[in-house]
Amino acid sequence: MATDVVILGAKGRMGDMLINMALRDEDLNVVGACEREGNAGGIDYEGCIASDCLDELLPQVPGAVVVDFTSPESSVAMAKIAAKHGNPAVIGTTGLDKAQQEAIAVSAKDVPLFWAPNMSVGVNTLLKVLPALVEKLGPEYDMEMVETHHKMKKDSPSGTALKLAECLAEARGWEYDDVKKHCRDGIIGERPKEEIGVQTLRGGDVVGDHTIYFFGPGERIEVTHRAHSRETFASGALRAAKWLAQQKPGKLYAMSDVV
Repeated sequence: MATDVVILGAKGRMGDMLINMALRDEDLNVVGACEREGNAGGIDYEGCIASDCLDELLPQVPGAVVVDFTSPESSVAMAKIAAKHGNPAVIGTTGLDKAQQEAIAVSAKDVPLFWAPNMSVGVNTLLKVLPALVEKLGPEYDMEMVETHHKMKKDSPSGTALKLAECLAEARGWEYDDVKKHCRDGIIGERPKEEIGVQTLRGGDVVGDHTIYFFGPGERIEVTHRAHSRETFASGALRAAKWLAQQKPGKLYAMSDVV
């Protein structure tokens, strides 16, 4: 049975890609497309309800999975509305702070919710294998990261970079907030042993590159993931939507649950 989906931010780059990919997938039905207030005109897909009010749209599409790549504030509001109407939701928004993540987790008690700052199967597989690499290399290896994205990206460091860095810190038994270093400038002295540097580059139309460095005595190991197309993220989100439609509320699901 095909899964019904509602796409938020339908006229944006990611929203448009999600709709077109879902329309080509026989296991998905695009039953709704939502834009911000006053901007829903021009959305015209057969069998799809266009709206600028999610609160009014969801009662017309019971059980449909909302797919959201918008903004942190919008995603938190969406989660509350989805919980109110009993619609599962997949969130791919980046830049959520801890309070916003906690707010979404509260909504997840009432409806199946999924959040991942990166929908790539490759990145989420990397999150599974990095702890073993950290353990095998041991404490003599300093860990750093460089992330690169297009010039239009609003958050820094990227949500993916933060997730990867938190994974590294956890593998060492560190609290990430205690060891993070997102900027270096001036005479900073020697690098502390317990530190993870994450540096940001922005420019052009780079979809997303993340390189993790392990600097050891006499050698260096580099682990790089490069996203070649946003289709990687859209494909992962739609895969998650099919999976989430069969889940129960009670926890905020992640890509690790799907993979």
